[in-house]
Amino acid sequence: MQLNTVIFDMDGLLIDSEPLWQEAADEVFRLYGVTLSQEQYQTTTGLRTTEFVQWWFRHFNIGEEELSRAERKIMHAVMDKVYKRGKIMPGVEYIFDFFEKRGFKIGLASSSPDKLIQLVLDLCGIRKYVQATSSAEFLTLGKPHPQVYLNCAEELKSSPTECICFEDSFNGMIAAKAARMKCVIVPHHSQLKDERWGAADLKLSSLQNFGSLHLNLLL
Repeated sequence: MQLNTVIFDMDGLLIDSEPLWQEAADEVFRLYGVTLSQEQYQTTTGLRTTEFVQWWFRHFNIGEEELSRAERKIMHAVMDKVYKRGKIMPGVEYIFDFFEKRGFKIGLASSSPDKLIQLVLDLCGIRKYVQATSSAEFLTLGKPHPQVYLNCAEELKSSPTECICFEDSFNGMIAAKAARMKCVIVPHHSQLKDERWGAADLKLSSLQNFGSLHLNLLL
């Protein structure tokens, strides 16, 4: 089946927000006497805030009555940090223009809440390109479950097998592959040589490195 749709993840791929998410989580977790190592944080990258907080609260035996409060504090801090300090990743305008010129339908599927998605669309200047967005915020299951990608494809009236996904996290890659979509992984430079990216259809060091040759390899 011909590829005619591209769906992008957001955090860490389009905007360098992962350090800001980690910073916000660190600030809130310190209130509960918890400090995550970099390795611990990376194991839950790509999860929704609810799942992220729940996972570590259970790990450190923190009472679940604090879950909602901690989640709200993290989300409030992230929105503020992204608005003030969010940096657009290299190649964002290029890659959206690349696919628009080729007539692709374009969507965005993220674990983040819709209010953060809308903020990033404006910060990155890509609202004009994006025809559908999908948030996993209120889904029963978030990434690595494929539902957020399937929902975005449905909004775009595309079959999953017509879609290419761009991801930066392991959980996101698994979600895209479980949705039966092609997956281009653009991991953080510190994780570029990680063997687990072998499940992706293509691995790149930057969005700006994607070109016609890469697209042909995916067809």
